[in-house]
Amino acid sequence: MIDKSVIGREYPEFSFEVEKGKIREFATAIGDKNPVYYDGKAAKEAGFEGLALPPTFPTVFSMAGGLLGMIVPDLKMNLVRVLHGGQEYEYLKPIKPGDTVTGKVKIANVFEKASKGGTMDFVVLECVYTNQNKEKVLVETMTLIERR
Repeated sequence: MIDKSVIGREYPEFSFEVEKGKIREFATAIGDKNPVYYDGKAAKEAGFEGLALPPTFPTVFSMAGGLLGMIVPDLKMNLVRVLHGGQEYEYLKPIKPGDTVTGKVKIANVFEKASKGGTMDFVVLECVYTNQNKEKVLVETMTLIERR
């Protein structure tokens, strides 16, 4: 069982520069052929300032920032038993190529649930991202589940 005293624990900030190449790679990886992710002209015609970000692109921020590499060992979670329980994004301002976003993550909640297979621990992480102008642009919520 994960100790609930970790609720509120914060981790070091990490930054990510949003690059056109990464946007295209991500769109290709998820199989989305929408031209706003590949072609600057198509994106501008659709009302974007540059290439648009696929809605789940911020997953790249947290992966590049080593988020799981910090938190899973810190909470002494067994990575073999960890599941991705969900992810939500609340966009507060547009994020575009050339922006540098900085994330600050904290543990928002820890709880357990019983299931047919046994008890599971849930860890809810909240990451607030700001851009290079210190404007809050995104709040990401991720849930990790560890089967006991």
